[in-house]
Amino acid sequence: MNTGFHEMFMSRCLELASAALGSTFPNPVVGSVIVHNGRIIGEGYHRKAGEAHAEVAAIESVTDRSLLGESTLYVNLEPCSHHGRTPPCADRIIAEGIRRVVCGTTDTSSKVAGRGFDKLRSAGCEVITGVLERESRAANCRFFTFHEKGRPRVILKWAMSADGFIDTDRPPGSPVEPYWITGLTERIFVHRWRATEQVIVAGGGTVRSDNPSLNVRYCDGRDPVKAILSRSGRLDPGSRIFGGERVLLFTKAKGVTYPGTEVVALRRPESEVVEEMLQDLFQRGFQSVFVEGGKQVLDMFIASGCWDEARVFRGLRDWGKGLPAPETGRVPSTVEMFEESILEIVYNEHIR
Repeated sequence: MNTGFHEMFMSRCLELASAALGSTFPNPVVGSVIVHNGRIIGEGYHRKAGEAHAEVAAIESVTDRSLLGESTLYVNLEPCSHHGRTPPCADRIIAEGIRRVVCGTTDTSSKVAGRGFDKLRSAGCEVITGVLERESRAANCRFFTFHEKGRPRVILKWAMSADGFIDTDRPPGSPVEPYWITGLTERIFVHRWRATEQVIVAGGGTVRSDNPSLNVRYCDGRDPVKAILSRSGRLDPGSRIFGGERVLLFTKAKGVTYPGTEVVALRRPESEVVEEMLQDLFQRGFQSVFVEGGKQVLDMFIASGCWDEARVFRGLRDWGKGLPAPETGRVPSTVEMFEESILEIVYNEHIR
């Protein structure tokens, strides 16, 4: 079977995997298809931790199991080789008599790290790797960042006016509310993004000036854990952000308490606060962080270098003055037009 066929079926694996984005933590998103004589006879994806892995779901969807010995299994991530909540997928593939496995990329986590491939090859399976590898790594960029960099993947987001201002001048006594740059369509996009990440971060200044809820309202999905980065810890206990189930407050202040909030003491110098926060979130097992600002917090993440992606909505109207938006110093990789703004996506490295 030629490379084009392999890529076609791997694309289907990635499509299946994307259906569970945001639902599988701490596991990766994985899709699998089983092909016999050029035709898909089974497919499946991993829905959430504790349930069947993609390869097993695909195998169990096959009506005629006698065809498995003459079939090829495609999967976007190396089959696991260890016992976790479920048995090893590599063992199941071998037991079913599947003789060829085509994979997108290696699972670089310490529990797998090539051992799934080794087990398959030792059992006589032909293993082909690296098919749509870039796309396969991108599909699990959170998982790979967590295991390879020892921190969550960090996505920055902000909106700015056409002439580069993130906020207007706010005289004393100004209303506690956001100044909208984007329209409803963009807000729906942002809420979908929130639903796929584990933690959402805002600074104390944003909580005081905008009184955000930082939840998922415009789409179905799970609310992320809310985290506030505030040196002073000075917040209104009645703020909307305290209306959810779990809030983490990272602060240098002592003796502060807020409803439903765990206070995390920051001890490092100001220049190392971002790394300290990310290390704490890593230790808690969080694989992704969505940073919604404001400017001071965004600038701190950019200065630290501990960010992976920035999603920036540029409005279509000039403000003339205001608070200058953050700058990454990088050229957008993609640009998308909306009715009231332009979305620019920037990456902090060439390989996502």
